[in-house]
Amino acid sequence: METTWRAVALTAVAPIAWGATYVVTRHLLPADAPLWGAALRALPAGILLWLLARRMPRGAWWWKAPALGALNFGGFFVLVYVAAQLLPSSVAASIMALAPLALAGLAWPLLRQRPTGRWAIGSVLGIAGVILIVGLGADGVSPAGVVASAVALLSSSLGAILTTRWRDDTPLLATTSWQLTAGGIALIAVAAVVEGPPPRVDATGVAAYTGIAVVATALAFVCWFTGLRLLPAGTVGLIGLLNPVTGVLLGIAVGGESLGAGQLLGILAVLAAIAVSRPPMPTPTHTRTHTHTRVRGQFLSPQITPDNRN
Repeated sequence: METTWRAVALTAVAPIAWGATYVVTRHLLPADAPLWGAALRALPAGILLWLLARRMPRGAWWWKAPALGALNFGGFFVLVYVAAQLLPSSVAASIMALAPLALAGLAWPLLRQRPTGRWAIGSVLGIAGVILIVGLGADGVSPAGVVASAVALLSSSLGAILTTRWRDDTPLLATTSWQLTAGGIALIAVAAVVEGPPPRVDATGVAAYTGIAVVATALAFVCWFTGLRLLPAGTVGLIGLLNPVTGVLLGIAVGGESLGAGQLLGILAVLAAIAVSRPPMPTPTHTRTHTHTRVRGQFLSPQITPDNRN
């Protein structure tokens, strides 16, 4: 049980760091260059992780890394940018709150992780909690914005699942660095076309970009991908709902915003969802004939064998 909670805590670093970027971006960074902001997150983070890993892609990773970089970072950030232009933030956040369903739905055929009753209860609590946190009082919702947000959700979910499915003995730092670098290069190309030259920032802005690249991108995605190796994908998706929770709490602490009763109830619902969906630690078993282990009524991550690496 202690090991499982450690895995949950490690995974939680990612959405908490992502939630903190809302406050940093709003108060310290230019608001009119979101694509450059995404590019300046991804590429420096990729270079930093590469300096730590010191490995170049080999074999199939020459095409896997750009593909995952597009799904997890390049295409995802562009689609989120489009959705942000067309949708109220409450609607976009509510659509992205469906991540547990998307991750679990893709993990079933691709990772052989079957949904359970615990996860279903957690999903209902978590999605309801996010809706309470962000609200749904928007009128005139753009269909194009909904499509962009939904495709962004599927893109990041598929990228996360494939990152887990394609893992091998290559260090996680290396594979994450390749993805971030490829995604960052693609983002720079799109940002240059759409937004023109990169924004000018002062020393405070440079420090903010550095913090986001190091903590909210490099560290966060290493923790996120590690969590996908240690926990069921559906559980990881529910942990990801700490993102809006962190944004709300920091908005109160730093931005002087107020916390309503509905938001407080939503935060409690998200925390309850994570606690409910957390799988108990199974009793280790060893077998020569099975490529994965599953205990009745719970998710388990598949073991890696030569047959399920690709």
